[in-house]
Amino acid sequence: MAIYELACETGHRFEVIQSFTAPLPDCPDCGAATRKIPSSFALGGTAAVPPPPERMPQTWKGTYRGDRDYVTAMRRTAESRQKLEERYPELAGDRRPVVAHEGRYEAAPLRAGDTVPTPSEAPGHGHGHSRTHGHTHTHGHESKPPKPA
Repeated sequence: MAIYELACETGHRFEVIQSFTAPLPDCPDCGAATRKIPSSFALGGTAAVPPPPERMPQTWKGTYRGDRDYVTAMRRTAESRQKLEERYPELAGDRRPVVAHEGRYEAAPLRAGDTVPTPSEAPGHGHGHSRTHGHTHTHGHESKPPKPA
C-alpha cells in the first residue's frame, strides 16, 4: 500500500492509500477523473562536507590531549573525507605533509617541499620593513654589512 496525492481537472486535491495496481478513484468533491501528482517531501538531517586534512587537528593539544572520544570522531571524519575524495578527486587538495602551521604560517601552512619565505615574504608580515621579527619595529639589521664567509 502506498499514499498517493491525486488531483482532478477542476483543481481539487486529496490523498488516497491504495495498491499500486488499483485504479485511481474519482474525485470525492466533483466526481471527475483524477491523476497522480508529484508529492512534496521533506528530508531529515543535514548534509555537511567533512573538512579537508589541513583543517583537522595538527597537534597533540589540538586533540584535547588525545581525548579518546574526540580522536575517534576525528578519525571517522577523516575517513568520511577520504571516501568523498575517492568519489570526487577534484576535492582532494595538496597531500604533502604540513611542516609548520602556527605563527606566521597560520594563514598559509608551510608544506614539505615548499621554499621557506623570508620574513618580509611570509603571509601577514612585512609591515613596510625589509626585516622584522613579528612586530612593528626593526632592530637595525638593514645597516649592518654582511659577514664575510
